[in-house]
Amino acid sequence: MTSLDKPTEEKEADDSRAVTEAALFEAFGGVRGMVETVLPGLLFVTIFTLNNDLHMSAIAALAVSLILVVVRLVMKDTVKHAFSGVFGVAFGVVFAMMTDNAKNFYLPGMLYTLGLATAYIVTSLAGVPLIGLILGPVFKENLSWRTRNPGRKKAYTKASYAWGLILLGKSAILFPLYWWADTEQLGWVLVTLKIPPFLLAVWLTWVFLAKAPAPIDVFAEMEAAEEAEKAEKERAEREKAAVWQPADGESDAADTHGGRHRKS
Repeated sequence: MTSLDKPTEEKEADDSRAVTEAALFEAFGGVRGMVETVLPGLLFVTIFTLNNDLHMSAIAALAVSLILVVVRLVMKDTVKHAFSGVFGVAFGVVFAMMTDNAKNFYLPGMLYTLGLATAYIVTSLAGVPLIGLILGPVFKENLSWRTRNPGRKKAYTKASYAWGLILLGKSAILFPLYWWADTEQLGWVLVTLKIPPFLLAVWLTWVFLAKAPAPIDVFAEMEAAEEAEKAEKERAEREKAAVWQPADGESDAADTHGGRHRKS
């Protein structure tokens, strides 16, 4: 490798890391998505700690979730993260109201976390890691990593195991607190554990993917195949037109022959 190749390879590596960072931020919502995830639960536990009013805490949490969705709609931004927050808060509110137990506000989210942890691990064992299914369309590679990019599949598998184990660890902390701690203790621990495990999982995903081979852009391949097919059709049509078009000499001969007939 020459000294000229080194800067090029370093630039490609930097570009790959930048693309990975951007894709992860897009897939997981970035800073704004984290705020939308934390704010409803934080508001709920704060109000409940101050006045022990389940109804006021639940209504405030649901209201702020709806406001976050409206803000995204007004700004014409993607609403998938905000909508997922609304549904999560709504389930928590309904469950807490029906049971008249503020602690149950957190239970649907805890069950979701446990289920997601299980899904990450099971799909990794099955050879179809969930993180690859999530990030494949973001990287424009879809499922090409499964059969055509084994290094990338390995990275997705490692990342999925990391997500699964981190979320299992989080569940191992929260479920005992659900049974033994009071609502305020559970709420504050849950709010505290919202961001750090998530950031750790995202960072590990970035580490694994930054060292993996570049994604195969299947969309670019499909576009190139369509362009090639279009060019081939145009070439075939030109060849066909050339075959049917008479040569200049033949045309003149035909005109002369026709002229003789006309004279006679």
